[in-house]
Amino acid sequence: MNLSEVRNSIDDFRIHSEFFQKYFLKNEKILSSFNSKPLSTYSKISDGDHSKFPDNQKREVRYLQARDINNNFLEITSDVFISKTYLEKNKRSLLKGEDILISIMGTVGDITILPKGFKPAMCNRALAIIKNINGISPQFLFSYLTTKFALIEIERLKNGGVQQRLNLDVLSKLRIPSLNTSFQKQIESIVLKAQSTRLQSKQSYTQAENLLIEEIGLQNFTPSKEPVNIKTFKNSFGTSGRLDAEYYQQKYDSYENRIRESVKDVVLINDVLKDKIKNGTTPKEVFRESGSINFIRVEAFQNNLDFNDNDCFSVSNETYSKYTYNRIVKNDILVSMTGTIGNVSIYNSKNKGLINQNLVKLTANTDLVFVNYLALYIKSVGSIFLTKLQTGNVQPYVNIPNFSNLIVPIIDYKKQEQIAKLIEQSFTLKKQSEHLLEVAKRAVEIAIEENEAIALKYINQETK
Repeated sequence: MNLSEVRNSIDDFRIHSEFFQKYFLKNEKILSSFNSKPLSTYSKISDGDHSKFPDNQKREVRYLQARDINNNFLEITSDVFISKTYLEKNKRSLLKGEDILISIMGTVGDITILPKGFKPAMCNRALAIIKNINGISPQFLFSYLTTKFALIEIERLKNGGVQQRLNLDVLSKLRIPSLNTSFQKQIESIVLKAQSTRLQSKQSYTQAENLLIEEIGLQNFTPSKEPVNIKTFKNSFGTSGRLDAEYYQQKYDSYENRIRESVKDVVLINDVLKDKIKNGTTPKEVFRESGSINFIRVEAFQNNLDFNDNDCFSVSNETYSKYTYNRIVKNDILVSMTGTIGNVSIYNSKNKGLINQNLVKLTANTDLVFVNYLALYIKSVGSIFLTKLQTGNVQPYVNIPNFSNLIVPIIDYKKQEQIAKLIEQSFTLKKQSEHLLEVAKRAVEIAIEENEAIALKYINQETK
């Protein structure tokens, strides 16, 4: 390339060869043909909180992190809050409905848009905030930022070695193609429908959880906060082999007593399984090969018991053939044994799979319990008892013998079925919402690659 071309390519002078790879230049040419304008033309761009996070915050305002973005949706997994006073001092990091968030540190390029009516919140500095959006539909802008054209440009503009980063001044120069307002409105309606469908999915899950809690007697229940529990030797170490005080906290007794009072039949986990509880291992091949077999870690678990193939490593059929005890099949329940103990997912993938050493698989006896019911119980209530059963200090862990002591209430079969259907409905709605976002993204790509008429035809086919 000529020096003049290099100087004109971007304001901050770049001469490293990666920046001028041919597919970057081709992408630049395509965007230039659409009268593209810098992102800063349409919005103000800032980032999240840079302050040292203070201790003992009042839990008044949500504090979002990059991990709260999943598959372009806001899926809040962190449990961090700040006070209104702290937010008032850091208004530049204020979040509100229709703001777009993009991760700019570590995993660069994860993107979501906050729904309309989103309560004011704040985020950390790993997220950039695209706000005060004018002259363009926020939902269209979000959809464009998820397209391959935007992601190629983000890949080109980011910098750093071990720790990747996308600077705000560089982000502000991201080119946004100009498409017709009527087309933008079509994309906007799809994104809004996707957000609405996602909300319905969460509501179905919450309904299932509330029904479960009601059926096992824990609705409006407050466990004991008494810090002292006196046990005889026979009723403590003589029975459990445990002498750690945490194991005997009265809150665990109060939970178990309330469940036993409310449900006629309470059994141990092994009594509702077809097979023994099994955990996995990590084959050395995981880190040097790929294939069609999923290798599952807890990172693939979704908030509503669902499972995401895209967050798995993969191994070959040859590696899969070497391992039998950690194989899983569709409808196996997967539970984390360390880290976030009691995190649960139902394996609903068509692909074969292996689990790592931090997970166990449970195969439910469906004559006694519905898979969805058992999985929801373990995540919402059983995880409390798994915390009691854990051992270890720096890295708490629940081994299989301890896991086998988990109690399971057997509620009316029709109630189980009702819970199971609500969970299945949650899965279905979640997939529909993901499909709608994919349609919005692909339609924008088609409009750029071909024209808006063909893109609209695609939308009509995919949203019937």
